[in-house]
Amino acid sequence: MPEITKFRRKVMSYWRRHGRHNLPWRKTQDPYKILVSEMMLQQTQVSRVIPKYEEFLKKFPTVQALAKAPLIEVLRVWSGLGYNRRAKFLHDAAKQVAERHDGHFPREYAELRALPGVGDYTAKAIQVFSLNESELLLETNIRTVYLHTFFSNTSKVSDRKLHPYVERAARGQNPRTWHWALMDYGAHLKKSGVKLNSKSAHYTKQSKFEGSLRQMRGAILRAHAKGDSLSSIKATNKQNFEKAFTSLVRDGLVPMSKGGAS
Repeated sequence: MPEITKFRRKVMSYWRRHGRHNLPWRKTQDPYKILVSEMMLQQTQVSRVIPKYEEFLKKFPTVQALAKAPLIEVLRVWSGLGYNRRAKFLHDAAKQVAERHDGHFPREYAELRALPGVGDYTAKAIQVFSLNESELLLETNIRTVYLHTFFSNTSKVSDRKLHPYVERAARGQNPRTWHWALMDYGAHLKKSGVKLNSKSAHYTKQSKFEGSLRQMRGAILRAHAKGDSLSSIKATNKQNFEKAFTSLVRDGLVPMSKGGAS
């Protein structure tokens, strides 16, 4: 299909000239390090992830090291990235790999999906970026590329409609390089002012952070990691504090303790 051939050339041309070839997680094929990067990159800018990724792997260089670490230490290193359940999922996944797979990351999709916090996209991302297998990935930047190129005048486009284009474009390509190229071209389009994710049927607008439950959860976790009292945080908004603290206990991120949410 001529339009697909032209599309491939445009994406790969951008990649060769402007691709982010030096991102640290693109210099490894270790599935553990790929998982760390994928967990961190969820809803977080690349510029914020790079220093945290390097700090995290310096502290926990292997899946076994992470599995042995106490959760409080994992949360301390994770602090600043937000969405702290990701750290808990990553810790639980490491423990499962250590206990059920003798420290060796599974290669099969079903076994990867069984790891805590690993959804369809993350399992496929590990297969693509670690094993260079021919899975098809769709995330925000890649969706932007396909929506901009093939559906610029269409709204509420489902992933099902994108799949035929995604599959045709990927044929014969190196899976790892092709998806890196798509991600970087999509990031370039967004930086250039192309914002088409709202055209996707799967788009959900991110909620406001200031004054949110998420902000309160983060404040409680930071204090907990430092061993500080929660009383001053509680005083800022008791109702929000109660909800946030209860949700953190439910997620296993903080223990229920005397004077906690009471």
